[in-house]
Amino acid sequence: MYTGIVAGTAPVTRVDDGEGIRTLTIDLKGFSEDLQVGASVALDGVCMTVVSMEGTEVCFDAIEETLNRTTLGELNQDHMVNVERSLRMGDELGGHILSGHVMATAKIIGRIERGEGLDLLIENPIRARPYILEKGFIAIDGMSLTIGEVSDESFALHIIPETLKITTIESKGVADSVNIEIDSRTQAVVETVLRNMGDSA
Repeated sequence: MYTGIVAGTAPVTRVDDGEGIRTLTIDLKGFSEDLQVGASVALDGVCMTVVSMEGTEVCFDAIEETLNRTTLGELNQDHMVNVERSLRMGDELGGHILSGHVMATAKIIGRIERGEGLDLLIENPIRARPYILEKGFIAIDGMSLTIGEVSDESFALHIIPETLKITTIESKGVADSVNIEIDSRTQAVVETVLRNMGDSA
């Protein structure tokens, strides 16, 4: 489990494409303390399992399902990823509870710098649309954010300077894709309401 509070970014140092699997090597310097093979780490919001380690270089295997559903298939050497270690008992819960299971990807369709902050307009993917609600929570590339204005075609995000400093979002531009995760509580509430509406129709 994760909170959507990204600890920082790390570079991809190697990408190896195999038969139906892609191995990403990430230099987790600063994030690898007590990390062991089998541990879970969120990379751009995707829950990944450590398969091997050499110093601070950590390898993760992404299967075809993960590559098709997320942006990990687009990563190349020297790309940066958002990093969050899994939630531990006693950790502060500053964002919202996430599983690292990405629902969909969506493209950035608008980008406006506002002082030291940043406004983004993201396309509203059909699969996630029922769960994207104004003032609700959403995870974008693993970042816990509050949703701004929503329409059938898009939704807005207003990014504060601190988030820009410690994540990859400032480097994203129009037409770039991001990972989207909706927290399980929102999914459960929306699905219950929709089911009850269907039963009463």
